[in-house]
Amino acid sequence: MYIPAPYREADLDRLHAGIRDWSFATLVTVGADGAQVSHLPFLLDAQPDGPGLLTTHLSKRNPQYQDLLAGAEALVIFQGPHAFISPSWYVQQATFPTWNYAAIHARGTPRVIEETRALHAVLRRTVAHYDTPMGGNWDFDAMPFDYVEPRLGLIAAVEIPLRSLLGKFKFNQDRSPEDQRGVIAALEGLGEAQGLAVAQAMRTTLGAVRA
Repeated sequence: MYIPAPYREADLDRLHAGIRDWSFATLVTVGADGAQVSHLPFLLDAQPDGPGLLTTHLSKRNPQYQDLLAGAEALVIFQGPHAFISPSWYVQQATFPTWNYAAIHARGTPRVIEETRALHAVLRRTVAHYDTPMGGNWDFDAMPFDYVEPRLGLIAAVEIPLRSLLGKFKFNQDRSPEDQRGVIAALEGLGEAQGLAVAQAMRTTLGAVRA
């Protein structure tokens, strides 16, 4: 990923926060049949000796499963908020339109998990992370294991110990404070969900900027 210096995000806490906020991500591998891509939910665990550990699961019918079994290097792309930026929002308008966005690229060598109890534990964690906070009355843990077990044979879990994390948070860092304030005000005025998320990210990233 091309990252000019003003847009490089290296703070591990902010990168981890982005991964957790944008956890439905894109898994990319390259194997014998070329590039394979899947869109999957990821869990993140911080690690004392590296950038972190990602965990997900997928169907064994997915062709990417074979790449993962073969130990193909994995790239996981987390896409944050994004918005078109008009020069009309700047004080200095002698420039061109651009796009503000955040993206995180995570790389590592995957490990496939197929042992039944370990796979079941990954699904329990996934449900606890995504479903339980919604407060519904469905209870995965209440389902008999004999009912769940046959379905576990159809999927595999994947752990990716991360070797590197690259973050690009492109939020007008190279513009003047006046131009930054103009962008924030315009995005908030439009009231669109993505634009509002970008405006909030700009406030957080730029720090001193106040609309």
